Amino acid sequence: MLAKRIATILGIGFIAIALIGFLKHDLLGMHLSMTHHIIHLVTGLVSLWIGLKGSVSAAKTFCIIFGLVYAGLGIAGFVLGTQSSPTPGVPGPADAKLLKVIPGLFEVGTMDHIVHILLGATYVIGGLATRVVYGGDATARRV
Repeated sequence: MLAKRIATILGIGFIAIALIGFLKHDLLGMHLSMTHHIIHLVTGLVSLWIGLKGSVSAAKTFCIIFGLVYAGLGIAGFVLGTQSSPTPGVPGPADAKLLKVIPGLFEVGTMDHIVHILLGATYVIGGLATRVVYGGDATARRV
């Protein structure tokens, strides 16, 4: 059941951040772009849908897989990111580690890496803490 709550709450959070991000690109020192906002919006919608309409088993699986991917992106940013410095005349935060996933379209910096690891860990913990019990007819029930 925790996985469904985590997916619902964080899904709402992703959607809210995406919508706010369309108006303010430099939110909380993160390196956000239009592509980043669209990714947040889509992942938020998927997470919210799984949390509200998905089975407990589906929510558990989603949280574990999505959490590992998100945390992996954060860790990759610290390991593979390159030192960067602010570009004169170009707005945006100065990042110690910048990972250019898709150069010019989807780049993530130090604050993004931290947030990705924290969100990933939250999803994984929610997934691992959720127990799925199967009835005699092989349908999952909430516990």
